Order: sequence, then C-alpha cells, then structure tokens
Amino acid sequence: MTPQDSRIEVISYGKYKDHIMQRLDKLVAEDVQKRLWSKDVTLWGDHHDAQQISDSLGWLDVTAKMLDNLPELQRFTAEVRAAGFNHVVHLGMGGSSLAPLVFAETLPRSGAGLPLTVLDSTNPQSVLRVANKIDAAKTLFIVASKSGTTTETVTFMEYFYGKMREIKGDRAGENFIAITDPGSLLIKTAEERRFRRCFLNYADIGGRYSALSYFGMVPAALIGNDIERLLKGADRLAGEREDPTANPTVSAHDLGGIVGELALHGRDKLTFIAAEAISSLGLWLEQLIAESTGKEGKGVLPVAGEEPGGITDYGNDRVFVYFEFQGNRLDGELASLQELAGAGHPVIKIALTDAHDVGQEMMRWEIATAIMGWVLGINPFDQPNVQESKEISRRILNSAIKRGTIPALENSKEKVLLDVASPTLEEDLFEFLQGVNEGDYFAIQAYITATRETDAALAQFQRELRDRFRIATTVGYGPRYLHSTGQYHKGGPNKGVFIQLLETPTQDVEIPGQEYSIGLLFNAQAQGDLEALLNHQRRVVRVSLGSDSPAGLLRLIEALSKASAEAGT
Repeated sequence: MTPQDSRIEVISYGKYKDHIMQRLDKLVAEDVQKRLWSKDVTLWGDHHDAQQISDSLGWLDVTAKMLDNLPELQRFTAEVRAAGFNHVVHLGMGGSSLAPLVFAETLPRSGAGLPLTVLDSTNPQSVLRVANKIDAAKTLFIVASKSGTTTETVTFMEYFYGKMREIKGDRAGENFIAITDPGSLLIKTAEERRFRRCFLNYADIGGRYSALSYFGMVPAALIGNDIERLLKGADRLAGEREDPTANPTVSAHDLGGIVGELALHGRDKLTFIAAEAISSLGLWLEQLIAESTGKEGKGVLPVAGEEPGGITDYGNDRVFVYFEFQGNRLDGELASLQELAGAGHPVIKIALTDAHDVGQEMMRWEIATAIMGWVLGINPFDQPNVQESKEISRRILNSAIKRGTIPALENSKEKVLLDVASPTLEEDLFEFLQGVNEGDYFAIQAYITATRETDAALAQFQRELRDRFRIATTVGYGPRYLHSTGQYHKGGPNKGVFIQLLETPTQDVEIPGQEYSIGLLFNAQAQGDLEALLNHQRRVVRVSLGSDSPAGLLRLIEALSKASAEAGT
C-alpha cells in the first residue's frame, strides 16, 4: 500500500453503511469519476446553468499548469527579495485570502522567505493593527480579487496606496502587485499605477477553488515554501483521474459520496477536528463546502474550530473528520474516535505526515465537494445569495454616505436588537432561544476586533451554547464569513440560529479618495447581512457588546446561563 493509499480511513459509517455503499455503487454505475475529470457539465443536472459550470472547472487541471509556471514564480520571488522587501501583506477576501492565510499559518517559512500577513477584515482596528506593525516602504502589498471590484479589497488597496503615495509619490506602485482574472478592472488600475506585477489567473476557476492557482501560489512562493512539493502532492490525486481504482481505500470521489449521502440522512454537520498546527485549514474548508453546497434549501454545514467535547455534547446530526498531523493527536477533552464511533457517529480519519500535505487536502476536498453537489442535486459552483447581501450592504452604505449614519433596520417586526447593558437582556435572550430545536445550528457572527481575548471569549460562548443545547455551533468574524458560510446561511436549510455581535468602535480609518470610512463600511456590512437574514425568515438577533468586546461577551455568557436555566436546558 502506498503512502497515498493509507492517508484516509473511514472508522465508522454509523448505521448508514448500506446506504453509503449503494451511493458509491451508483457513483461507479453512472461513471461519475470519469465524467468529473472530463468536465461533463451534465453531472450536476440539466436544470443548472451549463455554461456557468463549464466556466468553473479549471481547477481540475490547474496543478499541472502551475507546475509549468514554477520558473516564473521563482524568478519573481527572487526579484522581490532583491528589491529589499521584508514583509508581504495580502489584501483580499474569501477565496482570494483564505488559502494564503492557511499557507501563512501552516507552512514552514524558509530563511529566504518573507513573513506574510493576510488582511481580510474591514474592522478599523484590524486595519490599523496591520498598518502599525509594518514598515510600509519595505512591504509588498498583494491586491487579490478575481473581478477587481471586491469592495473590501478595493478599500484596502486605496488605503495602503494612499499611505505609499505619502512615502514614495508616483513610485508608490512599486510596492504593489495584483492577482486577478483577465478582463478585470484591476488590470487597468495596476497599469495606471505602475504596479510591480499583475498576475492573470485562469478565468475558469472560481474563487473558492483557486487555492492551487496564482491566488494561492504567489503568496505561498513569497513565504519561501517548496511550492513544487505542495503542487505535486495535490497532483498525486491525478492518479484517480487516470484510473478510478488507483486508490484502493477511500478516494476523494468516495469521500464526497459518503459525506453527501450522510447529509441526505440528516448527518449534515460536518465537524472538523484538527491539531493546532493545521487548524486554519478549517477556515478554508468552511468556505469551500458551505458556499458550494448551501443552496436550494440543501447543504452540508462545515463546523470548524469548535472545541472538542464529550459524547453527550453532540446531537445525532454530526459527521466527524479527524485530521491527524505527523502522528500527533489532540489532547484534552476529545472523546476518542472509537467512542464517537461507538455512539453511532460516522467518523473519518485523515493523516497528514507533512505540512505541505495541505495542498493535497485542498485538491481532495475540492473533488469531494464537487461530488457532494452531484449527490445533493445542486450546482456546487455558483453562489446565488452572496451577491444579494453585497447589494443590500451597498444600498445601506450609499444611504449612510448621504445621511452620515447607518439607516434604521428594515423588516424589524420582531425584537432583534439587544444590548448587553440592557436590564432585560436575560429575558430577551430567553425569548429568542425558545425556538432552538434538535438539528439546528448556532452561527455566531462576530463584527468585533479579533484579538486573543476576543478569540478566547468567543470560544467560551461557543462552548456554552454547544453544551447547553447540544447543537453544532460555528463562529465567524465579519465580514470574512460573508464570503464563506454566508451563502449557506441564506441558501441552505433553514436550521440556523444567528447571533450577530457588534461592538462600538473606538477608532475609524479614512480612505483616500472615498466618501466613506472603513468603519462605516464595516457597520454597513453588518447591517446588510442582518437584513438579508431577516429577508430569508431566519432566526436572528443582534447583540451590542459596547466598546469592550471581551467584557461584553462575558456579560452575554452570564445572561446565557440565566436564560438557559429559565428554559430548562
């Protein structure tokens, strides 16, 4: 058995083995694996946009293309080092930023590599924190956007370009490169501002499937990683493309069939448990799976970053995927895999022997997610509800620019605005939580500054919710989650219970040449998503935490404890 063959193991199918075997037999009978690799758009049904799907399948052969482009990337990284840069800041959102974030936090940096910071938050404090920690004159800024019009990315670009103009004047563009698609408006901007380089990606690759394209490989190369090793690891899955029996254990296609079939039987909370060294992979998986499958009232909800619990903390809607890294297992309160299996939960184990294996995992899960779409009968390559929230946020922002303040919430027939300083917080929270049912999930949407303190407080709040209600619980910082799980929130099953957390900002950041500040954009995005959730009849509440988010969260946790006691949970 080759190392590839031993990497993935199904420890337990639960009580669903017969159904899963029938699904895998159907996968073979309908030649699904061959049809995927031949880019057969009918795989996902005739009722979907065939041209849109056809224009989204370039990720299937991108590893070979990028391996051919290795000399180009190596020359560019050498040029950047020779120019004296000592830091890289990646400006992007969603599919343009999550893979670089994984590479920055997971892959080892060589001595010649540059530290990489990913900025994907319009929280003013987060922007200022990045600005204050770098030497801008020696920083290379990557502006990454497929369309070149992504609001957050354009905002970041304008802010830092303005900073560089103050330092280098007309030569400010020397500190910028762009990664975008052919025909993008960003190309013109890069030309006019004389950016150091503009990488044109392959137009037939969607954002969340772009990790192994220029969008991921340029920042990975600048870190100083062995991207040839990263790409070749992913390209090993091409063996399944040539020979459906190449992997005698569980292929990536089988994995998608298994997860998709389990979702049809109510096991639709795909729970990832990973060692800290590779935990950021969960953020990337969240976007890939949630945005790809969460539509038409269907979907698989990825649950990443939830602290492991005991057997009694989980409902009967879970599937567990355990990532073992370099033979190390998680310590602490993790119920053993055999205990989870013994309790009837489906359990899958994936072993990574090296950090560069994340490239292979990205390709594995891209294949699996495409197959989940086949099982669920949905198009895994569109995101119909993402644009909706963007348009609402843009309308709110335009109104705020004219009026100087965010307009009042629309569609607020129910009480959805709470405050941790309110004397009725416990009562209001109790009323909201009465509608929580088995099979639901909590989505904590944190429009607050990300710090170690807020991370810890959010983890505690998440744990309290999970343990008290025994339902899956997710956490996402805004506006990042809008580009990841946001599609699932509106287009997936109506099982979400949404808690939006908002802080009172203490600072704001003006943007050169723009009519709005970063803080105004941040608040418009929060309000826009709140309205979008209400438009889709989702259960949602906003809690204002005040200016001290960790303290506000502790007050909220205290109120949750009292409200839960009232509810008898």
